[in-house]
Amino acid sequence: MAISRGRLWTGRVISGLVSLLFVFSGVLKLKGGPELEKGMEFLQLRPEMTLPLAILELACTAVYLVPQTAVLGAILMTGYLGGAILTHWRVGDMVILHVAIGLLIWLGIYLREPRLAALIPIRRGLPKD
Repeated sequence: MAISRGRLWTGRVISGLVSLLFVFSGVLKLKGGPELEKGMEFLQLRPEMTLPLAILELACTAVYLVPQTAVLGAILMTGYLGGAILTHWRVGDMVILHVAIGLLIWLGIYLREPRLAALIPIRRGLPKD
């Protein structure tokens, strides 16, 4: 199943933007600093969890960016976001942004991966009898 050039590039741009968010977050965790420490304390996470979270975040993003493993990367990133949603929800934080990022992860891959689009067809109207 061939996809249009516009659809492919829209998917790439969406996936790229989501990936930039993950890379930015991972790099900030690697960098550290007082703001990060305050944020980790607010989320009730131990400081020694920062490095493993950064590595996990960057690894999931790398898998997502490789076309051959992009669907696996989307699954891994969704799992990571599930943990983030639970963590933020537990302390009373807003989670809608995390949910939106999760939707964008899958929209980006849906638009650029024809095999995924074949698995999840979206119909444009009612079938005619």
